[in-house]
Amino acid sequence: MRVVLTGGGTGGHIYPALAVGDRLRQEDPATELLYIGTNEGLEREIVGKRGIPFEAVRITGFRRKLFSAHNVKTVVRFLRGVARSKKLLREFKPDVVVGTGGFVCGPVVYAAAKLGIPTLIHEQNVIPGLTNRFLSRYVDCIAVSFKGSEAHFKKAAKVVYTGNPSASAALRADPRKGRDSLQLPKISSIVLITGGSRGARALNEAVLDMIPLLHSQKDVDFVWVTGEAYYETYTGKLSEMKVPDFVRVVPYLHNMPEILAATSLVVSRAGASFLAEITAMGIPAILIPSPNVTNNHQQANARWLQKEHAAELILENELNGAKLFKTVEKIISDPIRQEHMSRRSKSLGQPDAAQLVIRELLALQKGKKGI
Repeated sequence: MRVVLTGGGTGGHIYPALAVGDRLRQEDPATELLYIGTNEGLEREIVGKRGIPFEAVRITGFRRKLFSAHNVKTVVRFLRGVARSKKLLREFKPDVVVGTGGFVCGPVVYAAAKLGIPTLIHEQNVIPGLTNRFLSRYVDCIAVSFKGSEAHFKKAAKVVYTGNPSASAALRADPRKGRDSLQLPKISSIVLITGGSRGARALNEAVLDMIPLLHSQKDVDFVWVTGEAYYETYTGKLSEMKVPDFVRVVPYLHNMPEILAATSLVVSRAGASFLAEITAMGIPAILIPSPNVTNNHQQANARWLQKEHAAELILENELNGAKLFKTVEKIISDPIRQEHMSRRSKSLGQPDAAQLVIRELLALQKGKKGI
């Protein structure tokens, strides 16, 4: 099968696409992949490490002020992006095109639909993003991560609940490799703190304020992922403090699934792909949703886990070091609570998500119209 993958901006859009690509290659090593993204997001760097051919399309998103010079330029870039996408698609001749969100999906998937190529988009969040809502009337199939999201796509030809493909990739991770990569003891509990692929200043500030309170912890290792843009700032601030030796500070984790496999508690934003990974593994979480995302979708994601007793929720405007420490301690010091949250988390996971998406792709391939 020849498959075009597209999705960009953040890891939350990129990793589900790569999870589908990885599973396709595992099932059929003859699978040929092409990734179409942008040069502005993280996708070129991440995809390049997977050895997948990459092509770029230039596109930007709309701003809320509808009639603006920026939005006029976006329309022009969209039309140019569609033209370039059609050229790339005609050259590659894919059997199917898979979009996983981000602005770049707009021109690529739209172009594929207009060329008669079977198309599938995947929606990671409870509340769909603008691009996927736009594409929903053109694509052959929409796969959703959360039960109940189907109602947001009333005009779609087909909507299926699959879960998030990132979950399938995470389950194959080896916890021993995760511990060894950070030189962590084999018996300690691990609290992983991360603000997502780009980091989060508000979370980093709260963790910095929490550091002096951690000296009372025993048999717990804290792994703090600052984000590359924040790493030097916070390691500089830490150099002026007495930091416990069980706190590891890193800018980024390229082996996140392996670290997650060894983790007892996660403190993070509420991006859908990351939540798919932790629910597949059954990891309790403290979620601080980003307020700076479209439709406040991270809060909807977080409240879903909170309602199911799989996570605690702290809104960013209520976040501080003392509150974060108290919430961490409440979970990590109570094995019964931790186990209950773990079971609830795992009950929400969909470990077969990538395979379910591929099932839909194979069905689309059989009915392929061709370019």
